[in-house]
Amino acid sequence: MFLDGPGAKIRDVVHVLFAEKKVRTDDELPSPAVSESERAEEFQVLMIEPLVRLKLTSFRTKDQVHIRDVIDAGLVDFTWPDRFPPVLAERLRGILATPDG
Repeated sequence: MFLDGPGAKIRDVVHVLFAEKKVRTDDELPSPAVSESERAEEFQVLMIEPLVRLKLTSFRTKDQVHIRDVIDAGLVDFTWPDRFPPVLAERLRGILATPDG
């Protein structure tokens, strides 16, 4: 984690993940590959499907909120769970089934 100065809070850190490596040993899947990103104007940006997969793998409360944000933006819907392994698909179905959290 990188903190932005002495007054930075943990919730404001930048997290660095290594491509194709598991964040935690018990994670279902490793982080996405660099090839699953695309060049934006100033940055390399992870594509939406690998981002959702990453969030479903971590599945902390804040990851679930991020997934809800992507759903609310209309980028993910009920057709998406089949794109993922069964454990991750069930997690996404659970979020989709409870739109108000």
